[in-house]
Amino acid sequence: EWYENSLRFPNSSASRYHRETYGLMPYAELADLYREGLNSWDPDDWARTFAATGARYVVLVTKHHDGFCLWPSSVTNPNRSGWHTGRDVVGELSEAVRAAGMRFGVYYSGGLDWTFDDRPIGNLGSMLAAIPRGSYPDYAAAQVRELIERYRPSVLWNDIAWPAPGKDLWPLLAEYYRAVPDGVVNDRWMPWSPVMAAARHDLVSRGADAINARATRSKGGLVPPKPPFFDVQTPEYVVFDDVRRTPWECVRGMDQSFGYNRMSGPEQFLTDDELLDMAADIASKGGNLLLNVGPRGEDAAIPDEQRARLDTLARWAGHGPGSAMSGSRPWVRPSGEGVVGDGSRVPLRYWAADRHVDVAVLGPLEGSLLVDDVEATPTTSVTDPASGEQLEWNATDEGIRVEIGGPADRPVLRLTDVVARPS
Repeated sequence: EWYENSLRFPNSSASRYHRETYGLMPYAELADLYREGLNSWDPDDWARTFAATGARYVVLVTKHHDGFCLWPSSVTNPNRSGWHTGRDVVGELSEAVRAAGMRFGVYYSGGLDWTFDDRPIGNLGSMLAAIPRGSYPDYAAAQVRELIERYRPSVLWNDIAWPAPGKDLWPLLAEYYRAVPDGVVNDRWMPWSPVMAAARHDLVSRGADAINARATRSKGGLVPPKPPFFDVQTPEYVVFDDVRRTPWECVRGMDQSFGYNRMSGPEQFLTDDELLDMAADIASKGGNLLLNVGPRGEDAAIPDEQRARLDTLARWAGHGPGSAMSGSRPWVRPSGEGVVGDGSRVPLRYWAADRHVDVAVLGPLEGSLLVDDVEATPTTSVTDPASGEQLEWNATDEGIRVEIGGPADRPVLRLTDVVARPS
């Protein structure tokens, strides 16, 4: 992830860890340890694990900001020869993912490559200034073309920005759509402009930092600025407050990092409840959750802390009540509150599919639940979408009361042929 950049700050925690663990070993030499770790990598196990969660697509980081490529690229890096894996990680995982019934996409860091510009990055201004120019735009375009030609990704996911102006970018995207007519691109393809180059000046850099800090605080995370063309918005560690007309996905790690961070403790990770409630909240607003998995470098294994959360998702969203999210669309309102038998209230999230409105309960439930955002019709029925079991219910002046029976943790109720009550 950002480890190499952190090493450029001698007093950073990453620099201290590196000195204590690896001594004076240069960052580039870690690649040999990573290549060796790939000997035990099982792409089919990864694909099975992801498919079990109910995932419909997988996006692999093919090259992050350090420029290291996870496929044996034929595009020569002029600054660091052989800076790639010998094993075709991209090809093997694409085959495994598709064989497991999911779509496959590729992430590519077009905006940064530290083999072309290795200046330290400590804020937004210095990051914009570090977008390489010179021979790099042609190098990046050649690698993206190679990824398209070899792997036909369903998602083409760029990061930071694109290092060339729009007149050079649009033909590249046109080539992608010709190769993959139903493919999608994300919203981080902002083409290079002289404004980015101006970030090298201190006054512009400080201004960009101030604007970015205000925006990040107000939104709770990163919402990329919209480029001239994109298919999907990708807010980072942000869930929108309402339904969006534009397709979107929340991009985040299970902790506060995208790469594996062995220093993360339990307090940095999402709890099981937070993870499931977030997934339901995102679905109610028409979004997807692109949840990052950061494997260990030494053996390419999914760490236990992350695998445990994937197992939680599998039990709820893969083959449990949350599986009803798959293929859903937003309802007329994303959220509400239900009234439990004892009079307490519990948060609810709604989504729709066909003639159904699904009600996700964000918490444990026992007894009955009054859903006061809906009204019954002559053909209304209520079922458990995971099992298909019919549930007892009755219409009231306040809505529909459903009998849950015994205790249930985060159940989903399927209400067929109901209408929205006026809010």
